Amino acid sequence: MRLILVGPPGAGKGTQATRLVEKYTIPQLSTGDMLRAAVAAQTPIGIKAKAVMDAGGLVSDEIVVGIIRDRISEEDATTGFILDGFPRTIAQAEALDEMLTAGGLKLNAVLELRVDQTKLVDRIIKRAEDAKSSGQPVRKDDDPDVFKQRLEAYNRDTAVVVPYYEKTGHLSVIDGMQSIDEVSASIESVLEGLDEKV
Repeated sequence: MRLILVGPPGAGKGTQATRLVEKYTIPQLSTGDMLRAAVAAQTPIGIKAKAVMDAGGLVSDEIVVGIIRDRISEEDATTGFILDGFPRTIAQAEALDEMLTAGGLKLNAVLELRVDQTKLVDRIIKRAEDAKSSGQPVRKDDDPDVFKQRLEAYNRDTAVVVPYYEKTGHLSVIDGMQSIDEVSASIESVLEGLDEKV
């Protein structure tokens, strides 16, 4: 099962990916997690990515594509994977197509978690306020200005992959404003309808 989760920051992709990992025993390949690991390890890619991420920007296609290429060739990803946060651009989507085709692989589905973005911003503002009032530090990602920048970047850059995958027939839209369990049930109904042959 090879899946892509698409949706703006805060849409619940990470939560749903965790459930899919348990159900299908395939790894979740989160570019965010992989980049954070590179930052923590202070690799050359990590150092380059840190400055961009701290500013609320998106790292270059070259860096991300290289990380993904290496990761999908690892043993635990041979039976499938869930991509979360990739592809973010048409160039990345095309690079992924080339990678999969070269390996004789195909995507099963692209799941878009569609949400009300105004409510997402409100949720982040509330989370930041709650952290401040309890005396805890506000995560960089929870800073409303940084979050709005990430949302703008998503709408400007990443949202374009939705029509790309709609054209290929891989896209399924999921109402991300439902409860977590309802979103999971909607995803399951899409996946159960897929042809399991890859």
